[in-house]
Amino acid sequence: MTTPESDAARGGTAESRLDEGGRPGWGRRVDAAAVLSFVLLAFWVTARFWLHPGHGVRDNRTDQAQFEWMMAHGARVVTDFAYPFASDRMNVPDGVNLMANTSVLSISLPMTPITVLFGPRTAFLVFLTAGMIATGVAWYFLLSRVLIRSRGPAWLGAGFCAFAPAMVSHANAHPNIVSQFVVPLIIWRTLRLTEPGRWLRNGVLLGLVIVWQAFLNLEILLMTAIGLGVVVLAVAIGRPEQRRAARPFGAGLGVAAVVAGVLLAYPLHVQLAGPGAYQGLSRLIRGYRTDLASYVAWSRESLAGDARTSAHLVKNPTEENAFFGWPLAVGVVALVWWLRRNVVVLGLAAVGVVFALFSLGREIRFDGRDTGVPGPWAVLEKLPLLHSVVPTRWSLALTPIVGILLALGAEHARRLARRHPAARGQIRFATATVLAMALLPLLPTPLPSVRLNPTPEFVTSGAWRPYVAGGHSMVTLPLPDTDYADPLRWAAETRLGMPLARGYFLYPDTRPGAGRVALFTAPPRPTSSFFTTVRRTDGVPPITPQDRVAAVDDLRYWRAGAVILDPRLKQADALRLGMTALTGVEPVFTGGVWLWDVRPLVD
Repeated sequence: MTTPESDAARGGTAESRLDEGGRPGWGRRVDAAAVLSFVLLAFWVTARFWLHPGHGVRDNRTDQAQFEWMMAHGARVVTDFAYPFASDRMNVPDGVNLMANTSVLSISLPMTPITVLFGPRTAFLVFLTAGMIATGVAWYFLLSRVLIRSRGPAWLGAGFCAFAPAMVSHANAHPNIVSQFVVPLIIWRTLRLTEPGRWLRNGVLLGLVIVWQAFLNLEILLMTAIGLGVVVLAVAIGRPEQRRAARPFGAGLGVAAVVAGVLLAYPLHVQLAGPGAYQGLSRLIRGYRTDLASYVAWSRESLAGDARTSAHLVKNPTEENAFFGWPLAVGVVALVWWLRRNVVVLGLAAVGVVFALFSLGREIRFDGRDTGVPGPWAVLEKLPLLHSVVPTRWSLALTPIVGILLALGAEHARRLARRHPAARGQIRFATATVLAMALLPLLPTPLPSVRLNPTPEFVTSGAWRPYVAGGHSMVTLPLPDTDYADPLRWAAETRLGMPLARGYFLYPDTRPGAGRVALFTAPPRPTSSFFTTVRRTDGVPPITPQDRVAAVDDLRYWRAGAVILDPRLKQADALRLGMTALTGVEPVFTGGVWLWDVRPLVD
């Protein structure tokens, strides 16, 4: 398989090799400027977090807390030799299957020095910012050195791949999704499989980068594999001469499959069949789909957009997976038609159409309203593996497709300008105008931030330690879940020395008839349901003797050593009254928290 422009893929023509004017050292300066631009853009998007260290992601504080916890877990694996694929430091006593969650071990392990020295919040922010930079750099070098071999178009395409509206949307505390720098490496190593005589080496290297991506985000890996498969098939059909490379390609692919299979066999067994494994996402989450109107809308974090125009098109600010704006949407269709003689472009267009259809979910939605028209995903969503994919994220996979198409289009226009000197000025002006109209409205704005409540002194001082001695856990009010994950942030700051009851994670619903679909916390218990009611109503419901018995049973189940409550919470008074009434234990105020010592009840 060759790259999109066959002459460039074989080493580039003299014209392409001198695309920067042939001046010595000029290419390296252009590379440095491209990398610098990605650095500046990444810090621009995350500027508020760097300028205000006490701030966090406004629109997704729970996921930020979860990733801080994951960074602390990775550090604990390195420093304390903890088991990497599951943890007993959350959801006591059952623990958490981290392979079935976003454990990001391929990042958290090498970032251990940052986590230990500067804390999990800094590690999270470095992960988020560096992930965007690395994604832009990786796409730039793939495009400029392998796929197109022209620096200007490569910079254009790479910048879109790393900072498109969907990527900036996921920068709201999804660093594992914005960190797509391994995807260009997978593409690069897949292309190298065609080299004769090096099938073993190339297969091993491809297998290793696949493993790397598997421990970063399996959803992205699945989409990459499908996309690459379609493009390779398109090249095999459209360029018969490339079939001569089928033998080394197939051999290398087999080696990659063996290497990745061997290295991932046990972790995937833990994920799919170990304790805490679930059978797909809930029907509610599988209902997250891309609104058809969002393909031509503006994202709230782009220059032309705002929350008022986009809120009704998405479930939350972190899932604005399309939002290309109408000029770019129209431009991409025109670009595919313009480059229709290129089989790679046709392959990319085919993948894009499939992914766009998948993203519409089980029922097509337009401009915030259900249409009643079933989408193709309706017949696929219950299949193994696919039942764990959030449908709307198929549209996220369109971002690199559009980025590559933009680079191919810019390169084609550049070559036309060189071949037709008399029309060079007009071609360049038309190209610049079209690109400006399509891309300037999509430029990102800094992500909104919010001041986070400082971690209570009870946690930072280590006053919690006596209460968790002997295998006890810490119970927090409210119990952590999708709406309240601050305790995960506190536990991360203790380097997971403070084990938590319940938490925020994916866990199978083990209630009768639930089918073990994933919940975003442990299955409810009487006491957790009681405090959910308190939180929602800001009042204490009538308490029966059975409620008190159930509360003691639950505290024993959780091996609780103490219960703590942050008084800064809106419902703190109701939660305090409810806990006191349930247990008969009077709390004390210490270290900035209300504390119930429940060891006499539990022991």
